[in-house]
Amino acid sequence: MSQTFWLAVGLVLILEGLGPLLAPRGWRKLISQLSNQDDQTLRRLGGCLVVAGGVIAYLMFSRL
Repeated sequence: MSQTFWLAVGLVLILEGLGPLLAPRGWRKLISQLSNQDDQTLRRLGGCLVVAGGVIAYLMFSRL
């Protein structure tokens, strides 16, 4: 179980690091635009990401 957790954390860090590594200007612009959004919009975006991640994880683990 802990190996799976740390693998997931590592993959998240890799994916999160790709933006600033490959396109630092675009990443900075995206972060700037996100910081100008109101709290409700950010919550909706976060909720959508959590649901999408949950669906992907469910689909991947249900096939094992």
